[in-house]
Amino acid sequence: MPNEFNQQVIDEFRANKGRMSGYFEGARMILLTTTGARTGTPHTTPVVYLPDGGERILVIASAGGAPTHPHWYRNLLAQPRATVESGAFTYEARAVVLEDEEREQAFARAVEAEPGWAAYQEKTERVIPVVALYEIAQGGPPNINAGSMGEAIKVVHDAFRRELAQIRKEMSGTGVSTLGAQLRVNCLTFCHGLHNHHTGEDLGMFPVLADRHPESAPALARLREEHERIAALVEDLRRVVTAEDADPAAARAEVERLTTELEAHLTYEEEQLVPLLDGLRSGPRGA
Repeated sequence: MPNEFNQQVIDEFRANKGRMSGYFEGARMILLTTTGARTGTPHTTPVVYLPDGGERILVIASAGGAPTHPHWYRNLLAQPRATVESGAFTYEARAVVLEDEEREQAFARAVEAEPGWAAYQEKTERVIPVVALYEIAQGGPPNINAGSMGEAIKVVHDAFRRELAQIRKEMSGTGVSTLGAQLRVNCLTFCHGLHNHHTGEDLGMFPVLADRHPESAPALARLREEHERIAALVEDLRRVVTAEDADPAAARAEVERLTTELEAHLTYEEEQLVPLLDGLRSGPRGA
């Protein structure tokens, strides 16, 4: 069972679909459920993660610099499969411990973004492990933590809003004169996720709504046009952050352009589609 503090974090995380307050406000966090190495029972732990492209996320077994590895890491060594709750989604994941140069590069990125990781490493003689979590494809639509299709789209949208707000905060940090490696990864991961979301809507959700609600054709046409404009902005941001000598000011400008367009798009989509989606009888996995 989680300790009292962890349980409070877990309860708030689940109740608010990943949106946290207080100390963890704005943190990139997941709930990681592992299988006890000795007991075989599930254990859920709040863990901070790092974006790492479209295929995986990274978690760091720091335990605050304690001399021993955290329980969740020892559990993953025994059974390298876990359940990940991201706030918006729940999925099964395969755990891979990073080794040698790959671990060093990932940890260096983490330290560059948050020096506290280096302080944890200095406190302990053990090499703090970095673990990659790869989503295990299940087939079909994703498992969204929502009670209806209308709620599902709002939950996913809010996850994009939070991540974009975090990227904006990181880019506007005092003294940011270079675009750090982890910040570049954060931007590229966001771009990848947004592209996949809009592609899924264009190919999946929109045709279903067009068939069941012909009157929605003008709204769907507008949303598809907005997807194209946003895709162009995403490509502009990707081009800037992958440049060899990436200009932080140019990256901030592209993020602001994307934010303005995306916020308006998400709001309009919710206004137009949530009533239609809540009228469908299928569950939230199709959103």
